[in-house]
Amino acid sequence: MISGPPYPNLVEPVRLVKLPSLDLYARDVGSVTRRELRDPLNRREWVSKLSGGFAEPWTFGERVRDWLLAHAQQFDVIHDNQTLADGILDLQQAGLPVVTTIHHPISRDLNVALVGASGWRTRLLVRRWHSFLTMQARVAAQLNHIVTVSSASAADIATDFGVLPSAIKVIPNGVDTELFRALPDVIRKPAQLIATASADAPLKGLAVLLQAFKILSTDRPTLQLILIASPKPGGDTEALIRQLALGDRIQFVGGASHADIVRLYAESTVAVVPSLYEGFGLPAVEAMASGIPLVSSDGGALAEVVGEGGLLVPAGDTKALAGAIDAVLSDADLAAELVKRGQQRAHRTFSWSVCAQQMVEQYQQCIDLC
Repeated sequence: MISGPPYPNLVEPVRLVKLPSLDLYARDVGSVTRRELRDPLNRREWVSKLSGGFAEPWTFGERVRDWLLAHAQQFDVIHDNQTLADGILDLQQAGLPVVTTIHHPISRDLNVALVGASGWRTRLLVRRWHSFLTMQARVAAQLNHIVTVSSASAADIATDFGVLPSAIKVIPNGVDTELFRALPDVIRKPAQLIATASADAPLKGLAVLLQAFKILSTDRPTLQLILIASPKPGGDTEALIRQLALGDRIQFVGGASHADIVRLYAESTVAVVPSLYEGFGLPAVEAMASGIPLVSSDGGALAEVVGEGGLLVPAGDTKALAGAIDAVLSDADLAAELVKRGQQRAHRTFSWSVCAQQMVEQYQQCIDLC
């Protein structure tokens, strides 16, 4: 694994190669030293950050290209996880086998952010931060081996990035069904909802869930909501919770381990995925594998991913979301049926024994053609 900061925590025996950057989203721009700015890639990141941009995809691509060209003999195949940088294209053009995963085009995030932006200055800043999309679209259209995680994402990539559909292979994300599983010894709380969502990302639909929760709380005074998220202090999510007077009924859980999440699923009554758009929606699959009834929006690929494994509602429809959650809370037979169907779907379609084999075959095809 080759990574810039923030560096991932990996399992053995995966080795981490660290490619340092200025890491300007974890430090103050004013703390950058003249010595650091001698590096032209550092200067590019610094100037971009000062002007509201996000240069890290390009600079990481430059660093990883140089490192891999110097160590190419050590590897059979290179798998790019949506860097979509000029440096990645250089590796392909050098004759190295490159497979690229595009989870979904970030242009979809840009569209949602622009809809939620107030004022021309905010919209200008949103567009400036997403300016790396010009590079990503240009690079994606020239890559030979693209993998994505759903048919919905494949269609969006073809539309937004100009990639030929024939160049895209759909391989879903896998879930560890030995880790994400039902815990029959854990007693469910009769009135506890759970959701995993990036609290201040509009795409994740948390505002829709909070408004649905407000509707439900009127007739269900004991209902509680667990959010596996870390909201930005003073951000939009905290403001909405105050406005809806729900602060004493919502618990945020930040930094939860996978084992913590599995236990929270086991003790909760309904899992909710309220996203306005998802290229895949791994929390939905993890919930299904964990044996908890699932209510999900149909945003992006979620209808495709959830299928018969949960109740689907139109993305962004607050009343429909509240109604579906209420139906599951009110009907034990429906809840049990959703658990059964969700677990079956997770194991048959999304377990690593299925998904990893498909990726291995894609690697071999790429190697054979180079």
